[in-house]
Parts: sequence; structure tokens; C-alpha cells
Amino acid sequence: MKKIIAILVLFVGFSITAQAQHNMMKKETMMKNDVKTVSLEQTKGEFTQKSLTLSEGTYIFEIANSNVGHDVGFVLAPKGKTDAAHHIKSAYVTEVVKNNTTGHSNKVKLAKGEYVYFCPLNPTPQYTLTVK
Repeated sequence: MKKIIAILVLFVGFSITAQAQHNMMKKETMMKNDVKTVSLEQTKGEFTQKSLTLSEGTYIFEIANSNVGHDVGFVLAPKGKTDAAHHIKSAYVTEVVKNNTTGHSNKVKLAKGEYVYFCPLNPTPQYTLTVK
């Protein structure tokens, strides 16, 4: 009888563990799907997208260097606070984007408000990104 109870306890324990692991994997998959990608293209001295409107959420910025002729980057900052101290560091590209290649930022969580994006290496004007 003790063996049966011990086996039953082990079986219940394994079932609970398996269910917990399944739920964790499901949650991680859902979190990955919550990240959206915003693709931006830079040409000589400008971004081709002059403004953006997004909803609150988590984003990865994908930056294409379309024959600029040199490396480019990406800066995102709150509107009116474009000095380096206020840059959203996670929005920086993970490495400079070489000519005719594409780079990306890390994940960036954006709240409602106005931001500007630009490239100091290209250099480009400051463009508006609005999060509603």
C-alpha cells in the first residue's frame, strides 16, 4: 500500500511539474509575439519614413542603410530632450549599420507620448514618432 501511495505521489508531482513547464513555455512564446518590428530605411541624409504613429508596446527597430555610402545608426529620444543623456539607449542599433545592410535595436518599450528619431552619423533631420 505504501508503494502505491508513493507512486501516486510521484505521478502527481511529475504531472504538476510538466504542466508548470508547459505554461512557462507558452507564456514565453506569447511574450515573444508581443514584440513588434518597425522597419526604417535611411538614404543619404534622410529617413524615407518622415513620421511614425505606433501604439504602446514593445518594439525592435530595424534600420536599413540604403546606399548611404558609410555607416549609419539610430537614435530615439523623447521630443525636446535629444541630448545624449535622454537617448533611449535600448533603441540604439546593436552595432553600426554598414552600407547596404540592415541592423536592429534591442527591445524598446514605448509608452504614450512624442519621441523623435534621427541618425547623427548620416546625419538626418529629427522625425516625429507618436505613441498613442
